[in-house]
Order: sequence, then C-alpha cells, then structure tokens
Amino acid sequence: MSYRYEDLAKMIDHSLLHPTMTDAELEAGCQAAAKYGVASVCIKPYYVARAAELLQGTGVLVGTVIGFPHGSNLTEVKRYETELACCDGAVEVDMVINVGKAISGDWQYVQNDIQAVCDEAHKHGAKVKVIIENDYLNQGGAGLDSDALKQKLCQICEAAGADWVKTSTGFGFVKQPDGAYNYLGATEHDLQLMRATCSPAVEVKAAGGVRDLPGLIRVKQLGASRCGASATAAILDAYDADNLDSTAEGQLGGGGY
Repeated sequence: MSYRYEDLAKMIDHSLLHPTMTDAELEAGCQAAAKYGVASVCIKPYYVARAAELLQGTGVLVGTVIGFPHGSNLTEVKRYETELACCDGAVEVDMVINVGKAISGDWQYVQNDIQAVCDEAHKHGAKVKVIIENDYLNQGGAGLDSDALKQKLCQICEAAGADWVKTSTGFGFVKQPDGAYNYLGATEHDLQLMRATCSPAVEVKAAGGVRDLPGLIRVKQLGASRCGASATAAILDAYDADNLDSTAEGQLGGGGY
C-alpha cells in the first residue's frame, strides 16, 4: 500500500517541548514545521502567541500542553492554562490527566479534571488530546490490571469530551531496576487497545518512540491519526513515493521523544 506525503506529514504534531529549547530553537522549529507541512506544532505554552504569528497562513496548527508533564496541577489551574493558551492562538491542547488520582480510582475527579479542560477549549473552538501516560499505568491500579485501567481511562476521556486520547507525554520516565530512568512511549499493544476501546468519535495519538518513517506508517496502520514527534525531519526526509511500499511494515521503538 502506498501513502501520499501529505497524508503522512499531516499526522505529525511537531514536538517543541524540551525544557532546554531556546526561543531561537522554537522559532526554527516553527519554520521547520511549515517547511514540512505537518499537522501542528506542539509548543511550550509561553511561546504560543509567537508561534501563532510565525505559522499564520501556513496551514500548520498551533497546539500546546496543559498540566504538563505530570498532570498534578489543580483543575482550575488547568482550565485557566487552557483559557490563556486559546486566547494566545492555540487551537489544540494536549492535557495530562492526574495520574495519581487515576491509579487511586477517583474516577469522578479524573473525569471532572478532563471535562474542565475540554469545556474551556471547546468554548474557544479548540480541540483536546488527553494524555493518559501509559508508562505510569503498566502496574495497573485501583484494583484493575494495566489494560483494564487504560481502557477505563479511555472511556472516561470520551465521556468527558476528549477529541483524542494520547499515549504519552514523552517525559514519563520510570525508574528501572538498575536505577536508570527510561520509558517506552507509544507501543503497538497500547495503540491497538486504545483504538479498540474508544468509539470512532475519539481519535488516537501516539507519542514517544516514533523516530522514523516506518514507525510513523505503523502508527497509521494501528489506527492513530496523529503522532507526536521531534524527529520530524528524519521521518519525512526519508519519504520516497517510488519505494514507500518497502518501508510500510515498520515497528515502534521505545524511549526518546
């Protein structure tokens, strides 16, 4: 099966979120997003207004993050972050759930938290991607195993009005037995699980571990419509319409946003 460049590029949310990124790097990232014709930039909140200026008329949307990366902000803070982001020009927001509340089984809190952001964003005509941070859920919680917990959270996201459910922040590091920290990010298992759990009204976004064109194609094959990536240039520079079939059976890797 062949894939058009435009269809693959419009899956990518170009991630510009690393804490050390300078203003010059953020501006260059916006210029790269326009050059490659991606779906959006997902940029640091303080830079939203400038990104909206830089990307005006390019067809690249401006998105940002809410409660990022750990999701522990008060609900009202998340709502206000959303309001400010939308007023600055964001048309998509990627919010992080309160992971501790989810593992505790406080479902009403989790739903209210998500719904506050969704209601505020939708009031401004913006869309919401809800990050459930799967790496933190692999031991399960609230009496549920890992898969059941992820399914429960997908159902809550849909009930709260989410437009997308998203696998990861790209910064959900888990301590390993050797004391090092790492994470998997998007996995094939989780993408299949999330796509099967949500109705067609809710889309799925992969984030973390997608670094090449075969990985992006695999994300598409698994039913996700968006993919957060910082390796946008490497992914799209590899596009070759004449030889694309040979790259279509990629697999997702772990770690590294």
